[in-house]
Amino acid sequence: MPNSAASRLVLGHYSEQVVIDTARETLRAAGGHVSCGFVFASADYRPHLADFLELIQLHGHVPILAGCSGVGLVGTGAEAEGATGFSLLLLDLPETELHTVELTAADTENSTATPDYWHRTTGVRGVDAWTVLADPTAFPVEPWLNEWNAAYPGVASIGGISSGGKRGDDIFLMRDRHIIEGAVAIGYKGGVRVETLVSQGCRPIGEPFTITGAEQNFVLSLGSRPAYEILQETFEALPDSDKELAQGNIFAGLAVSEYVDEFKTGDFLVRNLLGADPEHGVLALGAYPRVGQTLQFQLRDRRSADTELRHLAAQKEIRPFASLLFPCSGRGKHLFGTANHDAEVLRETFGSHPSAGFFCNGEIGPVGGKNFVHGYTASAALFANL
Repeated sequence: MPNSAASRLVLGHYSEQVVIDTARETLRAAGGHVSCGFVFASADYRPHLADFLELIQLHGHVPILAGCSGVGLVGTGAEAEGATGFSLLLLDLPETELHTVELTAADTENSTATPDYWHRTTGVRGVDAWTVLADPTAFPVEPWLNEWNAAYPGVASIGGISSGGKRGDDIFLMRDRHIIEGAVAIGYKGGVRVETLVSQGCRPIGEPFTITGAEQNFVLSLGSRPAYEILQETFEALPDSDKELAQGNIFAGLAVSEYVDEFKTGDFLVRNLLGADPEHGVLALGAYPRVGQTLQFQLRDRRSADTELRHLAAQKEIRPFASLLFPCSGRGKHLFGTANHDAEVLRETFGSHPSAGFFCNGEIGPVGGKNFVHGYTASAALFANL
């Protein structure tokens, strides 16, 4: 049996009848059978979540349901920023073995930091890919992800960190009919191809330099020269048009592999520049660089973000039957000046297909074969037939 999917983006306040009708319509569009589903809802759905989730599972015949709150919602070719409503994707994967894992902060606290610990905790030793959703108020995502990478080496984890509102209680994470605290991961084994797309929205500027001095999250020197001096030279060498864009938009790119003849967009893990000390020539990064690693500064702007996403999408020689899109809440109209940018690029590149997602507090996805938490990024899971 072939894989199939269907999605709906519903805008408006909670209505029991609308949820019932949407679940039934989406089930019919998916072919009448569902293996798992993803649902993302605005923060004002919180008082209705018990009924909302039950109705989705009951009328959509959804055996496995995962989701979270979102400050904005994503559908096929559409992004609804700051909207009230929900986004639903139902997948029918008849030949795929699915593994659903619920994780808590206690799991990370009790961890022995070994792959065997996570295999025993999850009951899963091997999958082809993971979709991960996490609550940032209840789960240490980055420390956990470092151990998760070791437990499942080379396996892509793609997803997002829940968002939803200004108050912490506006953020929620869902599994089946319950609100949970922590993270939920769905693993796929066989029967489907899950391609990942991670667009960090930057382009390299200046030249790549080898880190010759580093301590914790500080870069002391690049190419045996003060790191701040290199940053200053890189900025001064920019054309005037880029200098204006660069105000507050220069980042550090850390090479994910040194075995590259010529570094380009996509070869770097992009991290924030947290501060600079001109007197001592030191830069503070939102990462832990190492001596010998290559660093090249990066410029983030709407043109770079648009070009990179289109380039990465065009490299995927697939025709997805469904997708999940996880853009940062700092993208959208704030970055591009117009609505629907990332969702529309997916539709333009891959054709119209069922898609859902939400605007995130952080995006999860692989760069250079290892999974990271990102910012200002668009991460996507593309579901294709084998």
